[in-house]
Amino acid sequence: MQHPKEEKTFILVKPDGVRKGLIGEIIGRFEQRDLKVVALEMFQATRVEMDKHYPKDEKWIRRLGEKTTATYQKYGYDVKKDFGTDDLLKIGKSVRGWLVDFMISAPMVRMVVQGVHAVDMVRKIVGPTMPYLAEMGTIRGDYSADSPLLANLEKRPVLNLIHASETPEEAKHEIQHWFGKKTIYKYKRFGIDE
Repeated sequence: MQHPKEEKTFILVKPDGVRKGLIGEIIGRFEQRDLKVVALEMFQATRVEMDKHYPKDEKWIRRLGEKTTATYQKYGYDVKKDFGTDDLLKIGKSVRGWLVDFMISAPMVRMVVQGVHAVDMVRKIVGPTMPYLAEMGTIRGDYSADSPLLANLEKRPVLNLIHASETPEEAKHEIQHWFGKKTIYKYKRFGIDE
């Protein structure tokens, strides 16, 4: 069984986070909460890598279409007018395409952090997926104000700065996908691991 201090999670600083110059701030937020960076790299993702990162199953893609349609309905916009269809699967495929295009548009930073309840702690520090709902004090709440309606109208994903694994299982999968055989370092932090 894994010791609680050894839980790891995966984080991507997305192109908008890199372009805003927030790499150091983001890393600092995790280190302030006693999370340890055990792998770190700036890179340019390929279309193939991003295509493998996002699920391709129909259920996930349809859910993207449902969320998009719900956003349009909430704010009184016509989804069929903008997408040329009201088919949830087709809408979801469009949104997934925007995600992939955006994620390959600039360099990103990938990292693995480790610590007590790393997955949950990182999600708490990052804040909710939708920045306009994120509390001040979270990364998204402090540095982004984007909304799904604005993103949909501009035919792009929500600019929320960062991706963080949602579950330990997802973290394990994403660490393997993005780091493969690359070294995940082991070291002791002063005052934390001693």
